[in-house]
Amino acid sequence: MNRLVFLALLALLPACTDEVRPEPGTGPALQPVAALDLPRYMGRWYEIAKFPNRFQKQCAADTRAEYQLAPDGQVTVTNSCRNQQGKIEQAQGVARQQGPDTSPRLQVRFAPAWLSLIPAVWGNYWVIDIDPDYQLVAVSEPSRNYLWILSRTPEVSETALAALTARLRHQGLAVEKLVRTRQASPPDKP
Repeated sequence: MNRLVFLALLALLPACTDEVRPEPGTGPALQPVAALDLPRYMGRWYEIAKFPNRFQKQCAADTRAEYQLAPDGQVTVTNSCRNQQGKIEQAQGVARQQGPDTSPRLQVRFAPAWLSLIPAVWGNYWVIDIDPDYQLVAVSEPSRNYLWILSRTPEVSETALAALTARLRHQGLAVEKLVRTRQASPPDKP
């Protein structure tokens, strides 16, 4: 695997405790959704927008995530994007739910399996907003340093996006930092 992609995705989400709170006076702890139907969450998601981050610098367009439920209850994760040269970069990972089988709190690891006992290789992946049809989702982590808006389709209506960003702002996320992701390739191509 490309070393850059590995390092970038290793840092995908910071390893945080479950109860990290924002700075004093900035509001309550980030709240994930009440429950997540993990089997319904599986499949392809297109990145619509994100907070800029150092580990996705190589991604110029077509950022996607593919989730598959494994027999052991974990989730296989395949992240991909098109780099500046037009080539697809991919990284394989695994996710696990924290808590009951409806928990919206997951942890993701892109490091090799033999490192899985080291807590720092696991990053928090919290579903903080999802529509009832599982078509539009927002994912963050307790410190609110990272945010991704994902959709089942490469494009989202401005009305739906505005409603979602209003809810995210209410959760204390700095939505003005969001950067839209270009989805240029047809949906059936990685």
